[in-house]
Amino acid sequence: MNIKEAIKGDILNNQLPRGVPLRQVELSERYKVSRIPIRDALLSLKAEGWLSPHGKAGVMVPEFRWEEAEDLYLMRSRLECLLFEMAFDHIGETELKAARLILSELNQESLSLIQYGEMNWHFHSVLYQAANRVALHQVVEGLNEKVIRYLGFQYGPLGYRVESEQQHEELLWLIEQNDKQGALIFLQQHIEEAGKLLTEYLKSQSPQ
Repeated sequence: MNIKEAIKGDILNNQLPRGVPLRQVELSERYKVSRIPIRDALLSLKAEGWLSPHGKAGVMVPEFRWEEAEDLYLMRSRLECLLFEMAFDHIGETELKAARLILSELNQESLSLIQYGEMNWHFHSVLYQAANRVALHQVVEGLNEKVIRYLGFQYGPLGYRVESEQQHEELLWLIEQNDKQGALIFLQQHIEEAGKLLTEYLKSQSPQ
């Protein structure tokens, strides 16, 4: 069992409490492993933003905050479009074939939320890599990793999964048509539309 991925899955599916410290002893019993892999997984998840500090050395599953969700999508819409603009003229048949293969896999209903989130990033990443801008690509990847923990809302109560897949198809079509300006505008709309839906939903769920 990959403990780190198992904890991620439980966070996404609301199986771990939010806003209270996670106890290594309890997690060790839950996942039937020793405390050492639990400790290592918690440290890694904290570094990736899945967990936040609690007290002197503890960690907890943070509450979902609309401010964080909005920040992430605002940064994504600007930095991803910049990276995509740099990549566009270098996207060839190899990248398009790889992106279409990922899309076909994204259509599988059996995918977990984590798998879907990771493959969603791989779809975008295979296009952005054509820019050959390593530092910018790493920053964008980090933002996408933080966004994954919000997927339970986007593909649960917001029901955005089908629309997102259709928009991926539209983006590839614009690239194939060599419509750079249209593709840049569409990507920005694709990111911001999902971000605004999520932000408004989280605002509606926040205590007044």
